[in-house]
Amino acid sequence: MTNKLFFWMPEQASNFAESLDFGLGVYFVIAALVLAGVTFTLVLFTSKYLRRHPDQLAKAQITHNTKLEILWSVIPLLVFMGLFAWGVKGFIHMRVAPNDALPINVVAQKWSWTFIYPEGASEPELVLPLNKPVKLIMTSRDVIHSFYIPAFRVKQDALPNRYTTLWFTPTKIGTYNLFCAEYCGTQHSGMIRKVKVVEESEYIAWVTEKANSTAGLSPVDLGKSVFGKKGCAACHSVDGAAGIGPTLKGRFEHKVALANGSEVIADAEYIRESIMEPNAKIVKGFAGAMPSYKGQLSDTEMDGLIAYFQTLK
Repeated sequence: MTNKLFFWMPEQASNFAESLDFGLGVYFVIAALVLAGVTFTLVLFTSKYLRRHPDQLAKAQITHNTKLEILWSVIPLLVFMGLFAWGVKGFIHMRVAPNDALPINVVAQKWSWTFIYPEGASEPELVLPLNKPVKLIMTSRDVIHSFYIPAFRVKQDALPNRYTTLWFTPTKIGTYNLFCAEYCGTQHSGMIRKVKVVEESEYIAWVTEKANSTAGLSPVDLGKSVFGKKGCAACHSVDGAAGIGPTLKGRFEHKVALANGSEVIADAEYIRESIMEPNAKIVKGFAGAMPSYKGQLSDTEMDGLIAYFQTLK
């Protein structure tokens, strides 16, 4: 749906978009009327009561109008209380998800999003069924991030060590931008994903395929898949290029200089520890900003990652 009042804003693609835009329009109109009224009164009084001669000061009579003062106090109060009640009702509606909402877990970390679907798929891509209520259960592995889809008019912080929730119903098929709206580090501007809204039958087919996509993969292929899904490439290159974190090319079974002045062999045990406890042994020249993946990877996925790293010679 196109926003007719605020044509410069993103299209409306969720159940909340139209009502929120209407509310914004009401506030905009009220503010414009108040501004026009105050400006008109200021100009009128400035012109009418302009004192051009000092002797006019003695003739000035300062008085008041009780009825007028009550009027301009009570009317704004009633308007503001009405707007407050309307806002509270809308807030409650946006915070209480329907019982049949599709639950999707969202994990934010520098600088990627991971979406865990109830069917078992864990993907960096958010795909949603059309006209189906969706409840997102969000957390962060490191710092505060903010989940923001402009076309849906929804935004919610993802906090470390806590869970926050957000719900909406996609109402229009298409692809929409997802941003992090909270500054979270040097790659904050690149923490962008696409949200795809499809027919429910297409969603079921997609999520079923993704849930079964790792079945039968070799350890190396599984590790490569996990490396991509978890957004590891955002910090670690596999071709020797410099990045936020150390490159993985040629690291396996080689000496690595640490920030404390010691050295360690990058064997399977070191890799496992670096993924689960990334700040235990920080590589020299790097800040140690990697979040822990403890509880996010199965033993099979960890073995796959180690097998994949061995191929990066």
